[in-house]
Amino acid sequence: MEIITFESKAYKELDNKITTIANFIFNRLDENKTNEDEIWVDSYEVCTFLQISDRTLQRLRANGTIAYSNIGGRCYYKIGELKRLLEERLIKSNDECMRNLVANHEAYAKERRNSKQDK
Repeated sequence: MEIITFESKAYKELDNKITTIANFIFNRLDENKTNEDEIWVDSYEVCTFLQISDRTLQRLRANGTIAYSNIGGRCYYKIGELKRLLEERLIKSNDECMRNLVANHEAYAKERRNSKQDK
């Protein structure tokens, strides 16, 4: 076994540098976290996880009840907008379905990316 010794001043400097690097990494992780309400989901995810029909979603769009963006012929919705509909009881779903939507969004998006790459 080899023992390495160095001055306490050098140890403290090394410790400070490591702490600075760790703080930088943790701060960057916090910055990169997206606000849950700003996540965009497509119609399929909304209908599947909130357990509503395509027609119900179409009716909400037509009435102007829900804000959405149409990109490439597909409709996308913000999670915050869906939460608003739940709170106002404009759609009959529950909080558990909303949590499932948020939790499963990343897995669903990854699955879609993989299926597009396979084509």
